Amino acid sequence: MKALAELHLHLDGSLRAETMVSLAAQQGVALPSWDIRFEPGMSLAQALSRFETTLSVLQSPEAVCRVAAEICEDAAALGVETLEIRFAPQLHSGAELEEIVDAAIDGIGGRAGLILCGLYGEPPAIFDRFVEAARTRPAVVGIDLAGGPAPSHSFGMGDYAEAFGRAAAAGLGLTVHAGEGRDPSEIAVAIEALGATRIGHGTTLLEDPQVLDLVLERGVTIEACPSSNVHTGAIGRLSDHPIKRWIELGVKVCVCADNTFLSDTDAAEELRRVREACGLLEDEVEHVLACGHAASFTR
Repeated sequence: MKALAELHLHLDGSLRAETMVSLAAQQGVALPSWDIRFEPGMSLAQALSRFETTLSVLQSPEAVCRVAAEICEDAAALGVETLEIRFAPQLHSGAELEEIVDAAIDGIGGRAGLILCGLYGEPPAIFDRFVEAARTRPAVVGIDLAGGPAPSHSFGMGDYAEAFGRAAAAGLGLTVHAGEGRDPSEIAVAIEALGATRIGHGTTLLEDPQVLDLVLERGVTIEACPSSNVHTGAIGRLSDHPIKRWIELGVKVCVCADNTFLSDTDAAEELRRVREACGLLEDEVEHVLACGHAASFTR
């Protein structure tokens, strides 16, 4: 098999289990007595709540640096040659945002690109901070709107359009979590209003032919995270994932782990699972790999 590409990997969901235990012991953090990893059929809200535990041991620059370095080591051991790691530095309160970003960059050590995540509902100004940080940090290659929308949020998707425009003008890549079991209109907004060239998850893409046409016309790449989608209830079973139909229709798609620890998978395992469950042919696997390398924001 050709070299792997991993474009959708959350730092705070991809630490080694033993590292979480070690960091908790060092910091005096009490971990839950139960397994915090994702379970099939959880809601997205339940899945997102599990990050409270992993984030509890990742508040210091030292911890962020260590986990970023280990993610790169683990990816290299799997044969991943194109790697991007994403996280929300504003959730790590042990230092200033820029210091947390620098810690991740130090851990990466040139082995991956870094994507900074703002969260649905946060003030759009967070992305302006990311753009400013990126101006002097070429390792920051993109931004992401992550999580999911909620009725209680003060800001909707469209409110991030101007900030995403400024990020694009600064040369950053743009990706958005959209259509993760929700209305496919999110995908259209992400592309047309926010300028996204990649979409995280996008499981409902085929529910709207016009949105599908938009994705095909713009050459947007879908970052598929099938195991994660089963866990959050976006799809019922791995075999229900639409990736094979996407490929048949000409959609650009790569397969990603999302969270190696929380979803108990990795780039190689996820591709193996999808290939088996969805019946991908050899040329379809090659398509997925090629799309992953080509869509990287790291140049």
